[in-house]
Amino acid sequence: MTVILLRHGVSTSNTARTLAGRSTGVELTERGDEQARAVAERLAGLPVERIVHSPLLRCQRTVAPLVEKFGLDPVFDERLIEVDYGEWTGRPIIELLEEPLWKVVQQHASGAVFPGGEGLAQVQARAVAAIRDHDRALAQQHGRDTLWVACTHGDVIKSILADALGIHLDGFQRIMVEPASISVVRYTPTAPYVWRINDTGTDLSALAATAAQRPATARSADSAARTPDPSGPVPGGELGGSGSADNGNAER
Repeated sequence: MTVILLRHGVSTSNTARTLAGRSTGVELTERGDEQARAVAERLAGLPVERIVHSPLLRCQRTVAPLVEKFGLDPVFDERLIEVDYGEWTGRPIIELLEEPLWKVVQQHASGAVFPGGEGLAQVQARAVAAIRDHDRALAQQHGRDTLWVACTHGDVIKSILADALGIHLDGFQRIMVEPASISVVRYTPTAPYVWRINDTGTDLSALAATAAQRPATARSADSAARTPDPSGPVPGGELGGSGSADNGNAER
């Protein structure tokens, strides 16, 4: 089973440099809407068979063009919702940089628990469980490799990728996930294989070829991951990486 992990497009909170968390009413910006439409065009030629998303508005808006393109009924999964940042929710990133917990989040994510919220280890557990549950359901339904989309949030995607790469959660800040980027993981009976990370524009036609009518138990020999260009724009999740004050969400 192959999942395309899609981060939502640029949101109003991203441009305001605040930590949106689970705040209601956080919309996509005009740029975010453009990104959502561009993603739909990029994926248009692929055999996508399910679209799953976080229940938050910015993810609903991001998948809307995909839903229209493929004529699928979207499925929301609460386990893919944004991190519950608790008392940090809605605060400017520049303020959070001064919090002692910020360094813990950057260097020891597995031990980070947000005041009044959840821990990043909890986030990874629920998100990975969600992805694998949908994978199993699709395998049982189709009996072959199936391509599907999961639209969620930066830190959630980074935690899923850390698991797929077999790295400790403490290293998840080294993974870059920009708004409207896609990352691709193929799950096999023996191991997950990461095909792309933080992909914002490459050709995806190979995914159609590899997903077409493959047995669900087939093992992929292609495990190469696309790594981001370190000289490019500052990426990351909601909490960025390396203590970035721009929230890892600077518009390109």
